[in-house]
Amino acid sequence: MPTAGAETGEAVAGEAATWEVVGPPDAPPIVFVHGALMGRSVWRPQIDALADRYRCISVDLPGHGTQRERAFEVDDAIAGVVRAIDEAADGRTVLVGLSLGGYVAMALAGRHPERVRGLVIAGATREPTGANHLAFLLYAGMLRLAPESAVRAVALAWFRRRYGPVLGAAITAGGHFARGGSQAVRRIAGRPFRDRLLAYGGPILVINGTLDLVFRIGAGRFLAGVPGVTHRVIPRAGHLSNVDRPEVFTGLIEEFIGSLAA
Repeated sequence: MPTAGAETGEAVAGEAATWEVVGPPDAPPIVFVHGALMGRSVWRPQIDALADRYRCISVDLPGHGTQRERAFEVDDAIAGVVRAIDEAADGRTVLVGLSLGGYVAMALAGRHPERVRGLVIAGATREPTGANHLAFLLYAGMLRLAPESAVRAVALAWFRRRYGPVLGAAITAGGHFARGGSQAVRRIAGRPFRDRLLAYGGPILVINGTLDLVFRIGAGRFLAGVPGVTHRVIPRAGHLSNVDRPEVFTGLIEEFIGSLAA
Protein backbone atom coordinates (compact mmCIF):
# COMPACT_ATOMS: atom_id res chain seq x y z
CA MET A 1 0.00 0.00 0.00
CA PRO A 2 1.27 3.52 -0.72
CA THR A 3 2.42 5.55 2.23
CA ALA A 4 -0.08 8.16 3.39
CA GLY A 5 0.40 11.38 1.50
CA ALA A 6 2.55 9.72 -1.17
CA GLU A 7 2.36 10.31 -4.88
CA THR A 8 2.25 7.19 -7.04
CA GLY A 9 3.51 7.18 -10.62
CA GLU A 10 2.08 4.75 -13.12
CA ALA A 11 3.99 2.68 -15.66
CA VAL A 12 3.59 3.03 -19.41
CA ALA A 13 4.16 0.37 -22.07
CA GLY A 14 7.84 -0.33 -22.59
CA GLU A 15 8.89 1.66 -19.53
CA ALA A 16 8.07 -0.84 -16.83
CA ALA A 17 8.09 0.70 -13.40
CA THR A 18 5.78 2.22 -10.89
CA TRP A 19 7.02 4.41 -8.11
CA GLU A 20 6.02 6.03 -4.86
CA VAL A 21 7.17 9.49 -3.80
CA VAL A 22 7.38 10.56 -0.17
CA GLY A 23 8.86 13.84 1.05
CA PRO A 24 8.86 17.56 0.30
CA PRO A 25 8.53 18.39 -3.41
CA ASP A 26 11.44 20.83 -3.29
CA ALA A 27 13.79 18.54 -1.30
CA PRO A 28 16.85 16.82 -2.86
CA PRO A 29 15.69 13.59 -4.55
CA ILE A 30 16.85 10.05 -3.86
CA VAL A 31 15.66 7.20 -6.08
CA PHE A 32 15.68 3.73 -4.48
CA VAL A 33 15.74 0.51 -6.54
CA HIS A 34 14.99 -2.79 -4.75
CA GLY A 35 16.56 -6.22 -5.08
CA ALA A 36 15.24 -9.41 -6.65
CA LEU A 37 12.24 -11.16 -5.08
CA MET A 38 11.06 -8.05 -3.23
CA GLY A 39 9.36 -4.76 -3.98
CA ARG A 40 9.92 -1.14 -3.11
CA SER A 41 8.69 -1.69 0.45
CA VAL A 42 12.15 -3.06 1.35
CA TRP A 43 13.24 0.60 1.55
CA ARG A 44 10.78 1.43 4.33
CA PRO A 45 13.52 1.98 6.98
CA GLN A 46 15.34 4.49 4.77
CA ILE A 47 12.19 6.32 3.66
CA ASP A 48 10.92 6.62 7.22
CA ALA A 49 14.26 8.10 8.27
CA LEU A 50 14.84 10.44 5.32
CA ALA A 51 11.47 11.62 4.01
CA ASP A 52 11.35 14.72 6.21
CA ARG A 53 14.32 16.23 4.36
CA TYR A 54 14.63 14.31 1.08
CA ARG A 55 12.22 13.52 -1.74
CA CYS A 56 12.30 9.71 -1.57
CA ILE A 57 11.26 7.90 -4.74
CA SER A 58 11.03 4.10 -4.50
CA VAL A 59 10.54 2.09 -7.67
CA ASP A 60 8.94 -1.29 -8.40
CA LEU A 61 10.83 -3.12 -11.14
CA PRO A 62 9.22 -5.47 -13.70
CA GLY A 63 8.26 -8.82 -12.21
CA HIS A 64 8.00 -7.37 -8.71
CA GLY A 65 5.52 -5.48 -6.54
CA THR A 66 2.94 -3.58 -8.54
CA GLN A 67 4.72 -4.74 -11.74
CA ARG A 68 4.57 -8.44 -10.87
CA GLU A 69 2.78 -9.41 -14.09
CA ARG A 70 5.41 -7.86 -16.36
CA ALA A 71 8.39 -9.86 -17.57
CA PHE A 72 11.76 -8.54 -16.43
CA GLU A 73 14.10 -7.18 -19.09
CA VAL A 74 17.14 -5.09 -18.17
CA ASP A 75 16.48 -2.40 -20.76
CA ASP A 76 12.83 -2.18 -19.69
CA ALA A 77 13.88 -1.84 -16.06
CA ILE A 78 16.34 0.93 -16.91
CA ALA A 79 13.70 2.78 -18.92
CA GLY A 80 11.25 2.59 -16.03
CA VAL A 81 13.72 4.01 -13.53
CA VAL A 82 14.70 6.75 -15.99
CA ARG A 83 11.05 7.69 -16.29
CA ALA A 84 10.78 7.92 -12.51
CA ILE A 85 13.90 10.11 -12.41
CA ASP A 86 12.58 12.39 -15.12
CA GLU A 87 9.05 12.72 -13.75
CA ALA A 88 9.63 12.65 -10.00
CA ALA A 89 13.22 13.89 -9.59
CA ASP A 90 13.46 16.61 -12.24
CA GLY A 91 15.84 14.54 -14.34
CA ARG A 92 18.76 14.14 -11.93
CA THR A 93 19.11 12.27 -8.64
CA VAL A 94 21.15 10.30 -6.18
CA LEU A 95 20.44 6.71 -7.24
CA VAL A 96 20.50 3.89 -4.66
CA GLY A 97 20.31 0.23 -5.71
CA LEU A 98 20.27 -2.95 -3.64
CA SER A 99 21.34 -6.31 -5.12
CA LEU A 100 19.39 -6.57 -8.42
CA GLY A 101 18.64 -2.88 -8.03
CA GLY A 102 22.37 -2.23 -7.77
CA TYR A 103 22.95 -3.89 -11.13
CA VAL A 104 20.09 -1.92 -12.70
CA ALA A 105 21.49 1.27 -11.16
CA MET A 106 24.97 0.58 -12.53
CA ALA A 107 23.59 -0.08 -16.00
CA LEU A 108 21.51 3.10 -15.87
CA ALA A 109 24.38 5.25 -14.60
CA GLY A 110 26.67 3.99 -17.34
CA ARG A 111 24.06 4.71 -20.00
CA HIS A 112 22.69 7.98 -18.58
CA PRO A 113 25.41 9.53 -16.40
CA GLU A 114 23.85 12.97 -16.70
CA ARG A 115 20.83 11.75 -14.71
CA VAL A 116 22.85 10.41 -11.77
CA ARG A 117 24.29 12.93 -9.34
CA GLY A 118 25.74 10.16 -7.20
CA LEU A 119 25.46 6.37 -7.27
CA VAL A 120 25.04 4.04 -4.28
CA ILE A 121 25.14 0.27 -4.78
CA ALA A 122 24.76 -2.36 -2.05
CA GLY A 123 25.22 -6.11 -2.35
CA ALA A 124 26.06 -5.96 -6.06
CA THR A 125 29.83 -6.40 -6.28
CA ARG A 126 30.01 -9.75 -8.04
CA GLU A 127 30.35 -9.60 -11.81
CA PRO A 128 27.80 -12.07 -13.24
CA THR A 129 30.14 -13.21 -16.03
CA GLY A 130 32.81 -15.87 -16.40
CA ALA A 131 32.82 -18.35 -13.53
CA ASN A 132 30.04 -16.41 -11.79
CA HIS A 133 27.71 -16.76 -14.77
CA LEU A 134 26.81 -20.34 -13.87
CA ALA A 135 26.19 -19.45 -10.21
CA PHE A 136 23.68 -16.78 -11.22
CA LEU A 137 21.94 -19.19 -13.61
CA LEU A 138 21.75 -21.91 -10.95
CA TYR A 139 20.18 -19.49 -8.50
CA ALA A 140 17.67 -18.36 -11.13
CA GLY A 141 16.82 -21.99 -11.89
CA MET A 142 16.27 -22.77 -8.24
CA LEU A 143 13.85 -19.87 -7.94
CA ARG A 144 12.02 -20.90 -11.11
CA LEU A 145 11.42 -24.44 -9.83
CA ALA A 146 10.18 -23.36 -6.41
CA PRO A 147 6.39 -22.99 -6.02
CA GLU A 148 5.62 -19.27 -5.90
CA SER A 149 3.16 -19.55 -3.02
CA ALA A 150 5.54 -21.64 -0.91
CA VAL A 151 8.45 -19.26 -1.47
CA ARG A 152 6.26 -16.31 -0.53
CA ALA A 153 4.95 -17.95 2.64
CA VAL A 154 8.40 -19.01 3.84
CA ALA A 155 9.93 -15.64 3.01
CA LEU A 156 7.26 -13.61 4.75
CA ALA A 157 7.49 -15.77 7.87
CA TRP A 158 11.29 -15.50 7.86
CA PHE A 159 11.28 -11.71 7.55
CA ARG A 160 8.81 -11.31 10.37
CA ARG A 161 10.80 -13.63 12.60
CA ARG A 162 14.17 -12.01 11.79
CA TYR A 163 13.13 -8.36 11.89
CA GLY A 164 10.12 -8.46 14.18
CA PRO A 165 6.43 -8.20 13.33
CA VAL A 166 6.35 -4.45 12.68
CA LEU A 167 9.47 -4.01 10.51
CA GLY A 168 9.06 -7.45 8.97
CA ALA A 169 5.52 -6.63 7.89
CA ALA A 170 6.53 -3.19 6.59
CA ILE A 171 9.37 -4.35 4.35
CA THR A 172 7.38 -7.26 2.94
CA ALA A 173 4.18 -5.30 2.38
CA GLY A 174 4.80 -5.32 -1.36
CA GLY A 175 5.03 -9.12 -1.49
CA HIS A 176 7.70 -11.64 -2.50
CA PHE A 177 8.19 -12.73 -6.11
CA ALA A 178 10.08 -15.91 -6.98
CA ARG A 179 9.08 -15.91 -10.65
CA GLY A 180 10.05 -12.27 -11.19
CA GLY A 181 13.25 -12.77 -9.24
CA SER A 182 14.18 -15.77 -11.35
CA GLN A 183 13.58 -13.82 -14.57
CA ALA A 184 15.64 -10.91 -13.32
CA VAL A 185 18.62 -12.99 -12.22
CA ARG A 186 18.62 -14.82 -15.58
CA ARG A 187 18.60 -11.50 -17.44
CA ILE A 188 21.59 -10.07 -15.60
CA ALA A 189 23.57 -13.33 -15.75
CA GLY A 190 26.33 -13.07 -18.33
CA ARG A 191 26.18 -9.27 -18.61
CA PRO A 192 29.18 -7.17 -17.56
CA PHE A 193 28.48 -4.37 -15.08
CA ARG A 194 31.91 -3.23 -13.92
CA ASP A 195 32.34 -1.45 -17.24
CA ARG A 196 29.13 0.47 -16.49
CA LEU A 197 30.80 1.95 -13.40
CA LEU A 198 33.73 2.99 -15.57
CA ALA A 199 31.37 4.54 -18.11
CA TYR A 200 29.55 6.47 -15.38
CA GLY A 201 32.62 8.22 -14.03
CA GLY A 202 30.79 10.03 -11.21
CA PRO A 203 30.94 9.63 -7.42
CA ILE A 204 30.09 6.14 -6.18
CA LEU A 205 29.40 4.69 -2.74
CA VAL A 206 29.59 0.90 -2.52
CA ILE A 207 28.19 -0.88 0.54
CA ASN A 208 28.68 -4.48 1.62
CA GLY A 209 27.69 -6.32 4.78
CA THR A 210 30.41 -8.28 6.55
CA LEU A 211 28.16 -11.35 6.59
CA ASP A 212 27.37 -11.17 2.87
CA LEU A 213 30.36 -13.26 1.86
CA VAL A 214 29.11 -13.96 -1.67
CA PHE A 215 29.30 -10.27 -2.58
CA ARG A 216 31.80 -8.89 -0.07
CA ILE A 217 34.60 -11.28 -1.01
CA GLY A 218 35.92 -10.09 -4.33
CA ALA A 219 34.49 -6.58 -4.00
CA GLY A 220 37.99 -5.13 -4.12
CA ARG A 221 38.65 -6.86 -7.42
CA PHE A 222 35.30 -5.73 -8.83
CA LEU A 223 36.02 -2.11 -7.89
CA ALA A 224 39.73 -2.02 -8.76
CA GLY A 225 40.54 0.85 -11.09
CA VAL A 226 37.08 2.41 -10.90
CA PRO A 227 37.48 6.13 -10.15
CA GLY A 228 35.48 7.99 -7.53
CA VAL A 229 34.59 4.95 -5.40
CA THR A 230 34.10 4.97 -1.65
CA HIS A 231 33.74 1.43 -0.26
CA ARG A 232 32.10 0.87 3.13
CA VAL A 233 31.54 -2.44 4.93
CA ILE A 234 28.81 -2.61 7.57
CA PRO A 235 29.59 -4.91 10.52
CA ARG A 236 27.05 -7.60 11.41
CA ALA A 237 25.04 -6.99 8.25
CA GLY A 238 24.16 -9.51 5.57
CA HIS A 239 22.94 -9.11 2.01
CA LEU A 240 20.03 -6.88 3.06
CA SER A 241 22.34 -4.45 4.82
CA ASN A 242 19.76 -1.67 4.60
CA VAL A 243 17.43 -3.70 6.84
CA ASP A 244 20.01 -5.52 8.98
CA ARG A 245 21.61 -2.23 10.10
CA PRO A 246 19.23 0.49 8.87
CA GLU A 247 20.67 3.36 10.92
CA VAL A 248 24.20 2.66 9.70
CA PHE A 249 23.10 2.20 6.09
CA THR A 250 21.02 5.38 6.09
CA GLY A 251 23.84 7.28 7.76
CA LEU A 252 26.22 6.24 4.98
CA ILE A 253 23.79 7.54 2.37
CA GLU A 254 23.52 10.90 4.13
CA GLU A 255 27.28 11.12 4.55
CA PHE A 256 27.70 10.40 0.84
CA ILE A 257 25.13 13.02 -0.16
CA GLY A 258 26.90 15.50 2.10
CA SER A 259 30.15 14.83 0.28
CA LEU A 260 28.47 15.65 -3.04
CA ALA A 261 27.49 19.08 -1.76
CA ALA A 262 30.97 19.81 -0.39
